[in-house]
Amino acid sequence: MQQFFGEKIYSIFFMFRKMKILLRNLSIFIILIMGLSACAPTSERPKELLIYCGTTMYGPVREIADIIEVEEDIKVVIIKGGSGNLLRSIEINGVGDLYLPGSAIYIEDAKEKDLIVRTELVGYNRAALMVQEGNPLNISENLESLINPDYYLVIGNPESGSIGKETRQVLEQEGFYEEVLQNAHELTTDSKDLVSALVEQRADIVVNWYAVSTWEDNATYIDVLPFPTDFFPVKELFLAKLSTAREPELADIFMDYAITEEGQAIFEKYGFGAP
Repeated sequence: MQQFFGEKIYSIFFMFRKMKILLRNLSIFIILIMGLSACAPTSERPKELLIYCGTTMYGPVREIADIIEVEEDIKVVIIKGGSGNLLRSIEINGVGDLYLPGSAIYIEDAKEKDLIVRTELVGYNRAALMVQEGNPLNISENLESLINPDYYLVIGNPESGSIGKETRQVLEQEGFYEEVLQNAHELTTDSKDLVSALVEQRADIVVNWYAVSTWEDNATYIDVLPFPTDFFPVKELFLAKLSTAREPELADIFMDYAITEEGQAIFEKYGFGAP
């Protein structure tokens, strides 16, 4: 009996001794890992530049963003959409560095709300009448085409995008807007949706920004009617630095590049060059 208890006590003692060694080794391992972590170089996340961009201008803005990302070792996040919707997002969220709407009207609205601290002219655009490639219905290039019930007309919503606001402004001046609105089968959010309406052969005629018709992906599906340019005047495109900017210096760097000869060549490539 005494021998039995002796063996048990020895066995327990041996087990505790092994645990003590194990805990000591574990402590050494943890200290070693913590030491290595302390010595390891810390990698900071790159700074981010947040840009609100009207759908039509996304191409040149993205291309310039790719250049700035490499040159400044930053990340450029672009939120694209209808210019009106973007302005509302800026107001509600209170964040963002740059804003490029499709119409200077939104710049003025933003200035009145103290959201703009700097602007630069980066390009030009104008509205145009567009039909399916080859104009299969032989639609005439005049206002009567927009109120002809035989055509499936699609126009932009003036409350969400710059092309919708431009369409309403021009047609109201001519006293045609209400008639055109009544004849429209659809109101779209932005220029991208207007392009889709023609590409999908859903629409016979649309009013859209001229630049989109010059893009390679769209040119084989869209024809621009030779409508007088004085009816749809050339519009200036302004890139704006926001008062909400968290990276104001980077915003200035982006703007400065956009107005260089290289930056202007990029905007011209996408159809936003000087008339």
